[in-house]
Amino acid sequence: MTDFFKHFIQGFELPLQNPVLILSLLLFIILLSPILLRKINIPGIVGLIIAGVIIGPYGFNIIESSSSIDLFSTIGLLYIMFIAGLELDLNEFKSNKNKSLLFGIFTFTFPLAIGYPVCHYLLGYDTNASLLISSMFATHTLVSYPIVSKLGVSKNQAVAITVGGTILTDTAVLTLLAVIVGKSQGGLDSEFWIRLGVSFAIFLAIMFFLIPRIAKWFFQKLESEKHSHYIFVLSIVFFAAFLAEAAGIEPIIGAFFAGLALNKLIPHSSALMNRIEFIGNSLFIPFFLISVGMLVDVSVLLKGPTALIVIVTLSVVALFGKWFAAFFTQLIFKYSKAQRQLIFGLSSSHAAATLAVILVGYKANILDENILNGTIILILITCLVSSFVTEKAAKKIVVESENDSSDLVKSNGIRSEHILLPIANFSNIEKLLEFAVLIKDKKSANPVSILSVVSDNKEAEINILKARNELEKFVIEGSASETKVDVITTIDHNFASGIVRISREIMADIIILGWPKRAGFIEKLIGEKFRGILSNTDKTTFICSLEKPLVSHKRILVAAPPLAEHEKGFDIWLKKIAKFAIELSVPIVVFCDKATENAVRKSVKKAKLNASITINQFVDWEDFLVLSRHIHEDDLFILVSARKGATSYIGALEQLPTKIEKYFATNNRIIVYPQRLANDVTTQHYADITSEPLNKGFDAVQKIGKGIGSLFKNKKDY
Repeated sequence: MTDFFKHFIQGFELPLQNPVLILSLLLFIILLSPILLRKINIPGIVGLIIAGVIIGPYGFNIIESSSSIDLFSTIGLLYIMFIAGLELDLNEFKSNKNKSLLFGIFTFTFPLAIGYPVCHYLLGYDTNASLLISSMFATHTLVSYPIVSKLGVSKNQAVAITVGGTILTDTAVLTLLAVIVGKSQGGLDSEFWIRLGVSFAIFLAIMFFLIPRIAKWFFQKLESEKHSHYIFVLSIVFFAAFLAEAAGIEPIIGAFFAGLALNKLIPHSSALMNRIEFIGNSLFIPFFLISVGMLVDVSVLLKGPTALIVIVTLSVVALFGKWFAAFFTQLIFKYSKAQRQLIFGLSSSHAAATLAVILVGYKANILDENILNGTIILILITCLVSSFVTEKAAKKIVVESENDSSDLVKSNGIRSEHILLPIANFSNIEKLLEFAVLIKDKKSANPVSILSVVSDNKEAEINILKARNELEKFVIEGSASETKVDVITTIDHNFASGIVRISREIMADIIILGWPKRAGFIEKLIGEKFRGILSNTDKTTFICSLEKPLVSHKRILVAAPPLAEHEKGFDIWLKKIAKFAIELSVPIVVFCDKATENAVRKSVKKAKLNASITINQFVDWEDFLVLSRHIHEDDLFILVSARKGATSYIGALEQLPTKIEKYFATNNRIIVYPQRLANDVTTQHYADITSEPLNKGFDAVQKIGKGIGSLFKNKKDY
């Protein structure tokens, strides 16, 4: 017992040496600090940094810096940059690349222009030191990015240009660092520039040409090995960071580029994305934030007026430089006050790149100890300011966006959206569920309901149990992407009538059907089972043939018939296709007439959809196969059809499914039947019921008429 207490007490000697105890303490800090500080309205990120100050070597020296702490810190930093690249809306980034470029110039030049004269003339440093310190002001680390990600505003244009500006300014600063160090060591010659240019070009070629092709092949070949996808992604991140370092730039640039390279292959609502964010935000990123706090030496405040003057000067210049960049960006692009605050909040925090610049300068004897200590305090101050400003601005943007779209949401019922996924063939459910998850509105509390209709016979109860057991694993798969999935099994004499009945019971808005593989389906597509579903429901219906992985698409081609804009479900299918395109980061190409084009543009503008949409004029529906000239192997083809009797229905639509099946067999394809008014269902159903006897009656009248005609024709024979 004595030995037990002896070892127990030795385990708590400071600084802690037991790795298990250290890990336990860090996990408790990650767990408790955000919870406790949230009660006094302090962001969780700030709590982690303050906790790092307290437990660090300059605080109570509970934990000392070690290789394991440095490892987790590096992983966390790379994770932040990787997620920033992964969540970047590439369509938004491409459409605003000039804005990102201009902001990058502002956030680089303003701090540099303000910082150089202050450091050179006020603080008295030489040219190299002043240039290096002022370039440090231009850097920023996206420490507060998890806040915008958590609050769901990462797709906002202000975030997109800030992230884009980050990569530009940090690359410029780190290049400038290499130049200044090379100059101080007398090695700034043509060989230096050639080596830097060639190595950077090779790095870009590997990241954006080789890595995406390897990743695409890996995801296709090992589609069922979901656990290996995360390990593969993590390997790519660290390999990219190593390549960047080998090319002479900082590893954080490599991690960001890894996010950009894998952006199109990892949809934001996918299970893989959820795993990446969950592990990063729960473990690696908090470790990095704690390690930042452990670098802070608060005692430098007591080392005389010189240190204090340096700290205050550096902090004020750093914050004002970033504020001016955000202010002029707001003026030029006419952003809101909240967007300006968001840009300033995201770009004002200094951490990794800042520390890298100062440490390199300090080790090269360009900078002194006052600048090193002042920079560490600067990191704490700017991270605190960044966290407070970013959270306040992000919450304001969330409120503004909800107010702007409230009427639209209510009119279309998006908040109560309910997707029904009837399953007849269990082999194709996985991709259909993935499609449903990607187009589902995240604000809706309703689940994706998977339906299995069992025939009403003696084995009905056994078949229901089998169906439920088969579908239960897909509930788990849905939860991996934080999407609630509900299983419904029902008994009915007819598959179609079971779907129609359940769709009404759960008030489904969208029905997603698989493309049956049995022979003769296309000839009977509008008849039998599918005719029964389409004729007796008024909901937007997607009939999907998804054989290839969804992430393999490079474009979405949509063919919309004339008058498609007059259907009640026009806005619904357009928004769902746009959301799907945004998730996959692919452009949409629409083929339609001029009136539908105007309606598409108006709807996109009204709903503020960020999808990249190109519209081509198309009116020759009798010669539909001309579209095959425009489609490529990696395109998803979507035909917007119409129910019989609908406003946009044309006779050519009857034969198009046959042509799609035959001539677009190598492509994933979807047929969309837009929602229509409820009274149209009744009218069409009545027409379906009465058409047969009416036709028979008409045939009888024709026969009688022909008989009478023949009598008069042969009258002379009597």
